[in-house]
Amino acid sequence: MHYFEFPTKDTTLYEDSGSQNTSLDEILEVRKDMNDAGTVIKISRALIKFDLTTISQSIVDGIITNPTFYLNLYDANSEALNVSQYLYAYPVSQSWTNGSGKRDSNPIIEDGAGWKWKDNSTTRTQWNEVSASGGTWYSGSTGQYSLEGSQSFTHEAADVRMDVTGIVKNWIYSGSSYSNEGFMVKRSGSIGNQNSNVEEGNTTHYGNFSFFSSETHTIYPPKLEVVWDDSKWATGSLSALTSANLEDMTVYMRGFRDKYKENSKVKFRVVGREMYPERSYSSTDLTNSVSSGSVVLEVSSNVQPEHYLINDTYKFGWMGMIFVKRAGEYKFLRGFEVEVGDELMDKDGNLVEVTSTVEVTTDETFYSLDVEDIDTYFSSDILVHNLPPKGP
Repeated sequence: MHYFEFPTKDTTLYEDSGSQNTSLDEILEVRKDMNDAGTVIKISRALIKFDLTTISQSIVDGIITNPTFYLNLYDANSEALNVSQYLYAYPVSQSWTNGSGKRDSNPIIEDGAGWKWKDNSTTRTQWNEVSASGGTWYSGSTGQYSLEGSQSFTHEAADVRMDVTGIVKNWIYSGSSYSNEGFMVKRSGSIGNQNSNVEEGNTTHYGNFSFFSSETHTIYPPKLEVVWDDSKWATGSLSALTSANLEDMTVYMRGFRDKYKENSKVKFRVVGREMYPERSYSSTDLTNSVSSGSVVLEVSSNVQPEHYLINDTYKFGWMGMIFVKRAGEYKFLRGFEVEVGDELMDKDGNLVEVTSTVEVTTDETFYSLDVEDIDTYFSSDILVHNLPPKGP
């Protein structure tokens, strides 16, 4: 199962802008800008916060069990990226204020978090005693769970789907020690960007990451993805298949539709069958008998574990090919593809509307005829197709 939360707030902290707030920008950036000599380096870091109330309660209620958490960010034309590098996520260690500024605001707006202040230029609360620190965060493994998430990038930009399970679990299970103040997304670096031995502070060009923010007008805002396994099954009297069994079977999804109604509950059916089923034959010799004016060349039978009862009258195997009129078009459909509203053709040439179709999961023997020339015949007074055509 997958569940998604969207941010309650996000912003970018730009080292070169000091106290500027950019919370209303449509893009979050993790930049590294420097002069050719590498003597002037300016970076940026992104802050993103999600509300965990629903997730926490769902865990308490037993709805979400043993979850994995992913931070999803969607690329917005990152540029000049180095061949190989990492992005990291850490839990922010202080509260911060969302503002109403943008990167291109002139004059700059300072009513929310920026590189220098965590609130605004009036209250002027520094992130850290280090002047113009660019935020503070927890790191390492001092918590019950990991305090770091990471993702590698090689050769090109890509969307982020970063495993941040440890960080979120610290917020949920160790909230008294690690309150949820959101993620900081950045390259490896120090408070104030004063360490010249790591990616933020060294003289290597790494390029600029750009991701859509919560203010984007696209369908790609940041997301916190929760993944857990809520599958249930009952084997009943069935026995587990051996590897030898599996080699002779094909497993596939059956009955996919082009469209589904919003908020509807859908059953996805997984079907297994022999890859090369043996064909069995009727003990009754029907050779040279006549069906619908043509000669019956061959009769085969097979036991199917399920079939479909249409209009409480017509019984067809799930792989049977039935002549159907749908939306003004005539076509042959498998038994499991027939839907309410379709029309079938009876032996008198009349169209019979499908008012119900029920899947019956009991073993049933079905017979199929190989009919000469016309390739069709009537089964239960309904027009169907004969056996699949043979090769030359």
